[in-house]
Amino acid sequence: MRKINSKDIDYIAMGSTVLGTGGGGDPYIGKLLAKEAINTYGEVSLIQADELTDDALVVPIAAFGAPMILVEKLFSGQEFIKAFEMMEYYLGRKIDAIMPIEAGGLNGVIPFSIAAQKQIPLVDADGMGRAFPRLEMTTFTLHNIPVSPITQADEKGNKNVYHTIDNTWGETLVGATTIQMGGSCALGCYPMSGAQVKKAAVHGIVSYAQTLGEAILNAKELNRNPLDTLIEKATAIKLFTGKISNVAIKIDGRWNKGVCEIVGLDKFQGSKMELDFQNEFLMAKKDGKPVAITPDLIVLIDAENAKPITAETIQYGTRVVVLGMQANKQWRTPEGLELGGPKKFGYQEQFIPIEELNKKE
Repeated sequence: MRKINSKDIDYIAMGSTVLGTGGGGDPYIGKLLAKEAINTYGEVSLIQADELTDDALVVPIAAFGAPMILVEKLFSGQEFIKAFEMMEYYLGRKIDAIMPIEAGGLNGVIPFSIAAQKQIPLVDADGMGRAFPRLEMTTFTLHNIPVSPITQADEKGNKNVYHTIDNTWGETLVGATTIQMGGSCALGCYPMSGAQVKKAAVHGIVSYAQTLGEAILNAKELNRNPLDTLIEKATAIKLFTGKISNVAIKIDGRWNKGVCEIVGLDKFQGSKMELDFQNEFLMAKKDGKPVAITPDLIVLIDAENAKPITAETIQYGTRVVVLGMQANKQWRTPEGLELGGPKKFGYQEQFIPIEELNKKE
């Protein structure tokens, strides 16, 4: 166990945005909520999964919806507490620990606010090791852990509890009401035991996010290049360097969908890259050929400061670097590829590990 303070939240938010692969939402509001809670209620205890008792009750709390909506429709913070308290009421027992459902920007820090307010620990783990656009796309699903019961709350005071026949139906039904709630809401989901967390989660992800955030934010103090430091800490592959030449984006249901086009610079002069995204970047093609495919991570970085760019904040003319990172090993299994691989998103391409697609690099 170790304590997380307000300064640590800056690092975790930055690293979570890297791991969010363009999705998970801008962490700014989540940072404010987490810092305010820590300053008011005290530091948060970050624990490892093996510190949990097997019968502990652990619940992920998450923001749910289209990240672009959050540019105008802000969270109040109370909807997350409501989702938490609804889960305790419905299950008839206290929640022993909280955890992020994904390592996405906003969702990487939101749980710290609830952990501080409720004075319970946060587990150094999540259900993805990255961000994914659908509720059933978790390593918990791979281990047959039900998403239900699901508690849902919005900033207006509306609340729902769902029991769905499987995790995909959880996405379908909660996604439908999220649209009616204005495109975003708070969720409690995947209530599980300590034993299940130990078996099914992606471990150490919060600490990993903090390490990546420190690599970016502390590099100048160490007289290092932040991009080089990030690449080193993430064991990332530089896929492309260029300038944003076009971006087409639309809100489809509760997803940001689109394509980002980048014209090459430096050694990539004369080449072109396309990034397909559905909240998260899912396919990177250089001159028409895939160089990174979901579930491996595709990260868009601002070349000026090495900070990650979320899909909804892409701007024409920005000089960028595209990085690729290996997905957690659970996603590279046949079951993992069926749930989070290219065919799940309608792509015809077969998954090929990023290190094989970029052997020369």
